[in-house]
Amino acid sequence: MRHLLTLADLTTAEIEQIFSISKQLKRKCRDGVREPLLSGRVMALLFEKPSLRTRASFEAAMAHLGGNSIFLGDEAGFGRRESVADFARSLSGYADVVVVRAGSHRTVVDLAEHCTCPVINGLTDFGHPCQALADLFTIGESTGKPAGQTLAWIGDANNVARSIAVGCGKLGVRMVMATPEKYRFDEQSLAWIRRQSPDLELIVTDDPFRAVRDAAAIYTDVWASMGQEVENELRRREFAPFQVNAALIERARPDAIFMHCLPAHRGEEVTDEVIDGPRSVVVEQSANRMHVQKGLLAWMLT
Repeated sequence: MRHLLTLADLTTAEIEQIFSISKQLKRKCRDGVREPLLSGRVMALLFEKPSLRTRASFEAAMAHLGGNSIFLGDEAGFGRRESVADFARSLSGYADVVVVRAGSHRTVVDLAEHCTCPVINGLTDFGHPCQALADLFTIGESTGKPAGQTLAWIGDANNVARSIAVGCGKLGVRMVMATPEKYRFDEQSLAWIRRQSPDLELIVTDDPFRAVRDAAAIYTDVWASMGQEVENELRRREFAPFQVNAALIERARPDAIFMHCLPAHRGEEVTDEVIDGPRSVVVEQSANRMHVQKGLLAWMLT
């Protein structure tokens, strides 16, 4: 039994295997073929946070594979009505896999310790491994293969950035981060990333124009993540020079793509002309959440 709590749980070979399965399933899906590889299997979605793409993409993925889903929101009372151990053991008796979207990463770790089925991190304050897998898969589709490419991350060193950094190191992608000094990875995060991906080439700068110079992909995310709303005004001021706009895009390679994990705060971290422009792959990137999660579920459960 395998869990996916962070991308540290997967080797390079395993990520490549998941991508290979995802590519095959995506091609078959476009041809109208949806193989019931997980017929009769049940996925439980345990969500403490609101969601569009994570919930919809996982439910669609399981339906395409012939399985079923159970959605459990706040009413399930996880961690309040009973112990984590009792909750996890009971839920494991109904489901073949549990996807958790939680505020605290500790929640996912605790659940995995007691579940008798695989647990997948659907987002925590620490990481978003499924998003990172879909992002790296998208870069591979655009460039032919991720290895040897450069990804420019413009903005906050948040949970998505942490997951992508680990994934970049495992797949041979160079990562350049343009981030205000106080919003960069702290020493603890950097040390953890280095342990998981010792081969990662990570460059950090305060110059977004330098960051995009050789990038195959330019990636940004919201300046204030869920739970950081009280910092909105301060972050708008401090991140304003890091907006991905036409002037920044013009300094990148002609074939560079623009990426965003969505939802986007248009007019803040990215302008309409970029996110709706010819370089943007945000729609395909979003769709790849489903395709890659199909690959992940098939890899885990077959």
